Amino acid sequence: MVVGPYRRLFDRPGVKGFVIAGFFGRMPMSMLGIGVVVLIQALTGSYATAGAVAATVSLSYAVAAPLSGRLVDRFGQARVIVPLVLTHGAALTGLMLCGRFGAPAWTLFVTGVVVGASAMSLGSLVRARWSHLLAGSGDLHAAFSFESVADEMIFVAGPALVTALATLVNPYTGLIVALTCTLAGTLALAMQRATEPPVKADAGHSGTPITIPGVALLAGVFLAMGATFGSVDLITVAFAEERGAKAAAGLLLAAIASGSLLSGLWYGVRRWRISLRSRFVRALGLFAAGLVPITLVGDVRAMAAAMFLAGLAISPTIITGYTLIERLVPARLLTEGMSWVSTAVGLGVALGAWAGGRLTDAFGASNAYGFSFGCALLAAVIGVGGSAWLRTPVPQQ
Repeated sequence: MVVGPYRRLFDRPGVKGFVIAGFFGRMPMSMLGIGVVVLIQALTGSYATAGAVAATVSLSYAVAAPLSGRLVDRFGQARVIVPLVLTHGAALTGLMLCGRFGAPAWTLFVTGVVVGASAMSLGSLVRARWSHLLAGSGDLHAAFSFESVADEMIFVAGPALVTALATLVNPYTGLIVALTCTLAGTLALAMQRATEPPVKADAGHSGTPITIPGVALLAGVFLAMGATFGSVDLITVAFAEERGAKAAAGLLLAAIASGSLLSGLWYGVRRWRISLRSRFVRALGLFAAGLVPITLVGDVRAMAAAMFLAGLAISPTIITGYTLIERLVPARLLTEGMSWVSTAVGLGVALGAWAGGRLTDAFGASNAYGFSFGCALLAAVIGVGGSAWLRTPVPQQ
């Protein structure tokens, strides 16, 4: 019963190719931030500096993502992502070389800006392909759920892999693996031309999706959620180190992703009778409530359980958010519309990484988790307060 709705998705020609390429190409989304934190903290001894560099990467990505999405809508995926990923690879290599040879601190921030600005939201590109292939089909709910599950699989494996490589081999290894996945997956996705959404003739001459009230509201919600994610990532590294188990940080982050993965699988096979708007509001409430235990736990093993619990509401919230975007945004602007979600999350991650680093250095990791909970609560307040803007123009499934 669980496998059936997902199995149908892969009967269509070309689907396996872009799904596999997109999966490997976006593996680094769970590796890049924590990889930068581990590397810079190892070089400088400061979580504040590490958080600032990671925030720079996230912030520049957030600013550039809507522009990248608009370029994709206007010129097509392949023509845009190939030059961008090559630039991204060169910049990330430059960042690691600056760290390796002890270049001035400002060079880390300069290369970090280029790393973020040239990063692509492959999740948005893959979801745009699903929307093109399944337009008007009830299978789109399952497709978006599958992509959220794939994201969480990445967040289960990525942090554990990058922290293990960085602590057991050397601080650069995790970022090297992330770079390899980015180049291989993105270039492979660009080669999948048969499933690439066609360019709309008026895509470059239309307004921006962020002016749609519902999209602006969702951006605010995902900004606060991104701050939760960014702060939790950094604070958890410090939490594990404070307890003499720094290598366990990746496993703790994998625990929160595991909770999200399982809930995403369950959510995707359900046939819902309540509206998308109601589902989104309820998921946000559960998201905020799930963050409470991590503010109270001091043991690593207990924290793993608390992280798993905190993850249970993440996938349903993200799946519903992307589905709302797909319903609210005209097809000709869909990639840019989804990129605004990435922008909001990226801005939030930047804020969360910066604030998490400052608060961790000043008050310790356990106390800094209060900021993460506050951001989750803010996301719920924004979503509930503006839910009237999330009424979609088509009947719910």
